[in-house]
Amino acid sequence: MEIFERILGIILPVFIIIALGYGYARLRGETVRGDMLAVNRISMDVLCPLLIFTALAAKDFDLAHNGTLILAGALISIGSGALAWPVARLFGYDVRSFVPPMMYNNCGNMGLPLAVLAFGGAGLGSAVALFMACNLVYFSLGIKILESGRSEGVRVSPWKFLANPMMIAMIIGTAFAAVHVPLPGPLFQAMKMLGDACIPLMLFSLGVRMLDVNFRSWHIGVVGAIVCPVAGMAVALLLDQVLGLTTEQRGQMYLFASLPPAVFCFMMAEQYKQEPDKVASIVLLGNLAALVFVPVGLWLGLPK
Repeated sequence: MEIFERILGIILPVFIIIALGYGYARLRGETVRGDMLAVNRISMDVLCPLLIFTALAAKDFDLAHNGTLILAGALISIGSGALAWPVARLFGYDVRSFVPPMMYNNCGNMGLPLAVLAFGGAGLGSAVALFMACNLVYFSLGIKILESGRSEGVRVSPWKFLANPMMIAMIIGTAFAAVHVPLPGPLFQAMKMLGDACIPLMLFSLGVRMLDVNFRSWHIGVVGAIVCPVAGMAVALLLDQVLGLTTEQRGQMYLFASLPPAVFCFMMAEQYKQEPDKVASIVLLGNLAALVFVPVGLWLGLPK
């Protein structure tokens, strides 16, 4: 019974903030989308990169210690895509629409807050390591899948993702973690305070996005909502047998594996004009289904 109380204590604050964002959006109507544009831009360009950088540059983050966890995150992302491919073929879905969202889960605006609640502030570095692995897989292999079979249209340089503020923060933070160069205390604390602010903001923003839930493409949405966490946890169960993970890393891995598709997948589908309505259904229904699958991931990963 204690484990279920702990799981509730972890997931309820996250979903309460998401629900508050949804309620605010319902109350204010269409104007909320415009209001949130500036908030999201600040979160993505400033706050979230600072969160990532300070987690990696912190004194207690050990890059070598998290190497196995980074490998696990990359293998879960790749393995989820591999398992999703035959499912797409079975149901007649376009793999360019279905497979990339299965590879890029919501390890940012849902995974980071959940990791902090489940494992404390010390667990943020490990969650960022998984976030880094997922980004590297999606922006290399995932984008290649999106571009496959296209003779013309949108093309993105395979290196463009490195110019993203979050990737820049990861690269600089990794360099600091490797050489252990300390920042002046007041500067680091100011950056950390700004970075920490993005966690509730990202959850609130996700709640606002839930206003866009529609059931026009409900079939692919339901299948994607199930396949993403189930495939992730299946790969995690296999890796659990072969990787020497610590208790905390094991819990982080299962939490990561149980997460739904990321909202960013919808943005990329819009950019590539790759059935964005279907990808939106996958993402939005997947995040609703997280109420079921995230507790399963925590149950598998938390010490009993």
